[in-house]
Amino acid sequence: MSQADTKHYAGVEVNALGVATLTIREAGSLNILSTPVIAALTRAVSELAGRDGIRVLIMQGAGEKGFIGGADIKEMAALTRDSGERFISGLRGLCDAVRHFPAPVIARMPGWCLGGGLELALACDIRIAADNAQLGMPEVKVGIPSVIHAALMPRLIGNARAAWMLLTGEISDAREALAWGLVSKVVPLAELDAEIERVATLLASFGPAALRQQKRLLREWEEAPLELAIDNSVAEFGSAFETGEPQRFMNAFLQRKR
Repeated sequence: MSQADTKHYAGVEVNALGVATLTIREAGSLNILSTPVIAALTRAVSELAGRDGIRVLIMQGAGEKGFIGGADIKEMAALTRDSGERFISGLRGLCDAVRHFPAPVIARMPGWCLGGGLELALACDIRIAADNAQLGMPEVKVGIPSVIHAALMPRLIGNARAAWMLLTGEISDAREALAWGLVSKVVPLAELDAEIERVATLLASFGPAALRQQKRLLREWEEAPLELAIDNSVAEFGSAFETGEPQRFMNAFLQRKR
């Protein structure tokens, strides 16, 4: 499938602050993840990752019904073992591209966020949900396990809660999702865009090198033993002073104090 065939599924806008917004388009009312949609989003994320001026990435679906309602069941119903592995590997590639995107990624989450959509949201750094959000991993209800970035759930919300969601397939509302740590913040639906803009603008106001360092450390801390993570962070702290950002921001702070 050519780039031209898939490009219309991913809309990209970048504002003057370096905040990029990636919107899933023409993928149904719930922004369903089919192979062409996954390919378009992966390509768009990869292209944005190569731009030095991008300070924040916002991931969103079109409309207010949901962030992403899941992977395409019509497509999955016809899969074999081999094609199934190819399909899920494509979704894994998208989630990996988001998780390792050099700048912070914010998920805009109104309404439904299910299955592969929740896996993609979990790959984002900050998840801001509307108070009508409904989150779940209902794959067991259609005969498949939750895989790939569902593996993040035990470390994010604990083994007991992850087991409950993955084994029962039951849906969590916004209040429960916030209490469990599935989302970072919940706001009224009418305030969702304003809050996302506020957080994105805040992040874009920081030194981009420091923010990218912090995200890189967050990924490392998920994997490395505690002592190694602490040891490595000493060098990261020192290297920050080679960027000029600490001098600029700290001196500005001191000037304000005077």
